[in-house]
Amino acid sequence: MNDYSSKLGLYIGGEWLGPEGRDTTQPRNPATGEVIGELPSASLDDLDRALQAAEEGFAQWRDTSGTERANVLRKAAALLRERADDIARIATMEQGKPVAEAKGELGLTASLIEFHAGEAERIYGRVLPRPTGSRSLVLHQPIGVVAAFCAWNFPILNPARKLAPALAAGCAIILKPSEETAGSAIAIMRCFEDAGLPGKVAQMVFGVPDTISRHLLASPVTRKLSFTGSVPVGKHLMKLAADTVMRSTMELGGHGPVLVFDDCDLDKTLDMLVPHKFRNAGQVCISPTRFHVQEGIYEKFARGFAERTSALRVGSGFESETQMGPMANARRPEAIDAMVENARSEGATVLTGGTRGANGRGFFYQPTVLTDVPMTARLMNDEPFGPVAMISRFASDDDAIAEANRLPYALAAYCFTENGRRQNRLGDEIEAGMIAVNQLALSWPDSPFGGMKDSGFGSEDGPEGVMAHLVTKTFHMK
Repeated sequence: MNDYSSKLGLYIGGEWLGPEGRDTTQPRNPATGEVIGELPSASLDDLDRALQAAEEGFAQWRDTSGTERANVLRKAAALLRERADDIARIATMEQGKPVAEAKGELGLTASLIEFHAGEAERIYGRVLPRPTGSRSLVLHQPIGVVAAFCAWNFPILNPARKLAPALAAGCAIILKPSEETAGSAIAIMRCFEDAGLPGKVAQMVFGVPDTISRHLLASPVTRKLSFTGSVPVGKHLMKLAADTVMRSTMELGGHGPVLVFDDCDLDKTLDMLVPHKFRNAGQVCISPTRFHVQEGIYEKFARGFAERTSALRVGSGFESETQMGPMANARRPEAIDAMVENARSEGATVLTGGTRGANGRGFFYQPTVLTDVPMTARLMNDEPFGPVAMISRFASDDDAIAEANRLPYALAAYCFTENGRRQNRLGDEIEAGMIAVNQLALSWPDSPFGGMKDSGFGSEDGPEGVMAHLVTKTFHMK
């Protein structure tokens, strides 16, 4: 058993449980396709143990002061920073992104945990004005046990994004990260464990996703659902949660429109957009995807975008020269290839890329740029979640806004223009939970992160992330 595999396990009731007597899955290194470990899958008995432990842990943790909870979170963040090199290498080995990207993700994650530590000490209620002798209070209290599910694309950030606000609010949590990036999630949980989090407050399970979600969401112990993933799975989980009237936070897919107007600083815009588009091999829910360019600069933009894209270095995330690593699993290159071929068949032009990796090993797909993609093509309607950029032209502001709002996705949008009046209009009229103008950064610890329409509801991060784990109670006395 290698060192990576020896660290894989379930965490239930403060104990790490290995593969003995359990079914297993086999995580793979996406740069080589090789199996790197044996991950145990939770049985129904394991899930029942997790529910019981979480119920007991909640009874303890909800009565723990905000300051004590904050201290645990701050120590966990400090341990995460201390272990940065090891955790970043785990993330690269099992997810594929370059080590530098993994370290950047880790830095954001530590800052997010620290922010929520502060929020644990700022859960305020209020006193309502009443006549002398009467009191009316508004209280915010932890909702209970949280069932949280997260995706593989940000193996360090996603688990912490579930753990930190729930723990700050005083909730217990059962977390199911992706089986494909279990090692990173386990490393995060060990930071919380070593920071002094009581063993029954947080559980971590892996296994068959549908079995786990149905079992946890059917239990009366579970009072909140938090999910990061695809739109179809999110809708499925919402239906399960409806049976117990469970509060839900849904961070679902996106299809980020980018509106580029002819008054932008074109070279600066291109220099920002290309590396951001192919960050994490495009496997980012807020990835800029549909590039709508005003017709006066369309040709120059497309040519500059393709030139910069073709110069990107693709390879193993452990190689210092690599700018884009492999896709996370074998399913993704197949899905992207099918979508690109569909666009080609409908008349799209491939300016660069459009093929899988040449060496036959790993799950690589070349950074790809397409123009003249018809609106009927799958790429223009379904989230590609990969290293593909589609460039089209528009004439007027009205046309650009209409195209940005055409799809049911409404997570992130990007705009590049120097016209202040136009910027205000775009902020008002574009349907997206997050909008960036002349920049690309959308994820900040103190800023709510979430979407609209089919991209979900509720917010993670910011004070809103903690409030999503609290119930409001009014208390009247005379």
